[in-house]
Amino acid sequence: MMRTGVRYRIVLVTCASISEARKIGRNVVEKRLAACANILSSIESIYRWKGKVEQSREVLMLIKTTASRLPALESRVKRMHSYDLPEFIALPLAAGSQSYLEWIRKSTK
Repeated sequence: MMRTGVRYRIVLVTCASISEARKIGRNVVEKRLAACANILSSIESIYRWKGKVEQSREVLMLIKTTASRLPALESRVKRMHSYDLPEFIALPLAAGSQSYLEWIRKSTK
């Protein structure tokens, strides 16, 4: 049964390496700031940085959490991240299976 997911978020964070993503992902799950961090290796990013167009290989994390854990999660990611300006974009979850959303809630308590 689907349930509205207004209290839940998917957070996108890019990292410089798989080891950095694993370190951050493990830490935020251990600290109960997230229920899960999926790591998608070897993405290519094109972006503007300090007035120049750059291109680099990165790793993307999809982090599942609750809206109430966002401030603490963002603070932790920024402290652990190697970038001067790490990506931290939170997307609202429109809906999800009731049991999965409940798992996210319990995992982040």
